[in-house]
Amino acid sequence: MSRTIGGSSLRPRETRDSASSIMLLALRIIFFLVLFSVGFTFAAKGGEIEGIPTFLKNPYYVLIIFGTAGLGFILLDIFIPQKSLTAMSGLFFGLMVGLIVAYGLSLIIDLIIESSFAGALLGTALVSVIKVGVGVICCYMAVSFILQTKDDIRFVIPYVEFAKETKGAVPLVLDTSVIIDGRIADIAETAIIDRELILPRFVLQEIQAIADSGDKLKRNRGRRGLDVLNKLQLSDRVDIRHVDVEYNAEGTSVDEMLVDLAMELGGHVVTNDYNLNKIAQLRGVTVININDLANALRPVVLPGETMIVKVIKPGEEIGQGVGYLEDGTMVVAEGGKDHIGETIQINVTSVLQTSAGRMIFGRCEGYEPAPDRRRPKLTRT
Repeated sequence: MSRTIGGSSLRPRETRDSASSIMLLALRIIFFLVLFSVGFTFAAKGGEIEGIPTFLKNPYYVLIIFGTAGLGFILLDIFIPQKSLTAMSGLFFGLMVGLIVAYGLSLIIDLIIESSFAGALLGTALVSVIKVGVGVICCYMAVSFILQTKDDIRFVIPYVEFAKETKGAVPLVLDTSVIIDGRIADIAETAIIDRELILPRFVLQEIQAIADSGDKLKRNRGRRGLDVLNKLQLSDRVDIRHVDVEYNAEGTSVDEMLVDLAMELGGHVVTNDYNLNKIAQLRGVTVININDLANALRPVVLPGETMIVKVIKPGEEIGQGVGYLEDGTMVVAEGGKDHIGETIQINVTSVLQTSAGRMIFGRCEGYEPAPDRRRPKLTRT
C-alpha cells in the first residue's frame, strides 16, 4: 500500500499496526458476542429469578439492555483513541486511596451514631446511603487529587511515581530539519540506530507544506525531505513509526509540539535546529544534533594541513571565495575569489567548530594578502 504526498510516494511499514487493528477488532466482536450471550442466558432464566424488576423478566428488554451496553462500551473505547497508562495508574491508585478513606470514615460514622441519641438508626438504609455518598465523595476527591498532583506524588510517597519509565532503547523523534538534511538516512544505513524512529504527523505536514511552496528553493528542500522519508521507509535497517497526535493549543509551534511528544514518549529529539536544541534542553529533553555527531566522527583538520575544495561563490571579505564539503561544512578560502567554479588546494589556517556546524578557513597556494595600506596612527609626545 502506498500513498502520494507532495509528489513523492510514501510506503509506511504498517504490518504491526494492521495486526494490532485486526486483533482489536476481533476483541471487540468477541466482547460483544460474549456479553450478548450472557444477556441471552439471563433472559432465558430471568423468569425463574425472584425479586428482580418485572421488565427484566421480558427477554426482549434484557437483550436490548445487554446489546446496548456492549455497543456503548465499544463506542466509548473507539471515541477515546488516546489511552494514557499514567492516567489509568492514577485512577486506580486514587480509587484505592478513596475506598480506604471511605472505609475509615464509615467506621467513624458508626461510632458517632452508636454513641449518640440516634443509635436506633444504626444499620438502617439511611446510614447505608450516607456511607455510599461519603465513599463516592472520597473516591472522587482522591482520584482528582492524584491526577492533578501525579508529578509531585513521589515527594509524599517515596518510590511511587506516575511518570513513564522507558526501559531499553528509547525512541528517536525526528525533526523537520534533520529529515531535509538527509544525513539521517545515511546514518540509518550503517545499522548504528538500534531504536525506533518516530515521525509525527505534524512534521510530515510541515514537510509537505514546504514541498508545495511557491519558492523554488523551499520546494526543492521539501521534496528532498520526502525522498529521505521514502529511503527510511524502504530501509530494512531501521524501524520508522508514524504517530498521529495533535496538540490543539493555540500558538503552539512545531518545536514545542516535538518537545511535548518526546516528553510523552520518553524519547530523544533528533534535530539540526539550534533553537529547538535550546528549547528541548531547557525542558529536560535529550537532543541528538546531527552536526555534533558529524563533527565527532569527522577527521580533524589541523591548521597547516592542505585540503581540496571547489569554490562556488565569493565571500564577504575582499578576495575571499566560499566552498562547501560534502557534509555541508563551509570552507572560506582567502584568494579564492579568482577561482570561482574551480577545484583548488588550500592551506588550512584555522577551524571554527560550533553546534550549528563547522567552518574551515584557509589560503590558496601562492596567495599573499594585500599589505595594510592604512596610515599608522601618530602619537603625540
